[in-house]
Amino acid sequence: LFTELLAKTRWLAVLLIGLWAGSLYLELSDDVDAGLRHVLYIGVLFQGALWVSGIVNYLLQRYRNAQVEEDPGLATALGAVGFIARTGVWATFLLMALANLGMDITALVTSLGIGGVAIALALQNVLGDLFASLSIVFDKPFQVGDFIQVGEFRGTVEHVGLKTTRIRALEGEQLVFGNSDLLGSRIRNYKRRVERRCAFTIGLTYDTPPDKVARVPDMIREIVESHEVARFDRSHFLTFGDFSLNVETVYYLKDPDYMVYADCQQAINLELMRRFAEEGIEFAFPTQTIMLQRVDPATG
Repeated sequence: LFTELLAKTRWLAVLLIGLWAGSLYLELSDDVDAGLRHVLYIGVLFQGALWVSGIVNYLLQRYRNAQVEEDPGLATALGAVGFIARTGVWATFLLMALANLGMDITALVTSLGIGGVAIALALQNVLGDLFASLSIVFDKPFQVGDFIQVGEFRGTVEHVGLKTTRIRALEGEQLVFGNSDLLGSRIRNYKRRVERRCAFTIGLTYDTPPDKVARVPDMIREIVESHEVARFDRSHFLTFGDFSLNVETVYYLKDPDYMVYADCQQAINLELMRRFAEEGIEFAFPTQTIMLQRVDPATG
């Protein structure tokens, strides 16, 4: 911080302070003394604004370095925060300098307020996206690298900007959302779920004996519970389908990663095929039975 402030120190401010200190030992006219004091005051204000800007830069840079690995999108928001803070510092410096020169800043502040309202109305969409980006970064509904779903669109967050957020879709294209529109939507953040709910249904042929059908849920339970990453929930013979006896199963994975789910489900499917082959149980497939009735032409 000391290095930052030292780099912001201007030789002109030091010169003005030196001139003011030297003037204390001189007999100067009131006009010259007043003019020197005005110049000194403006110079000190200018130097103070530089120092405050340096402090803002130091604090933001320190926070950015501490958080950037955890949240890469933070750099964009901190840049916006720094710009707003520095604008406020220099606006305050300008108003205090004008007030010291004897100008009536009340009318100026009023005019700036009216002009600010007009500009805000003209740029309300841009400003809405800007403040929405700050809300995204600090509230963190998602971060860069998260897999999210917005409406019917799904993809991985690549960049959170001041106006837009960019998402890489599963098909490869880039989706661009306005930040304010994004926050106004329902967002599903798949990366933050603790468990993955998995459900599947298998169909048995209608000629499967009831005792074998009754053993299938217990068989599935044993297979699911043999995987440490899986937590069995339920398995039941629930419905009579058009061509199959349907057994529905639900289990949870402690690791929500999709590849873990794919590997686990594949292992369950293969083991079911082996067990069914041993038990003589057949999987159902779409079939139709067509019944033909002979009609005597004489009787119609």
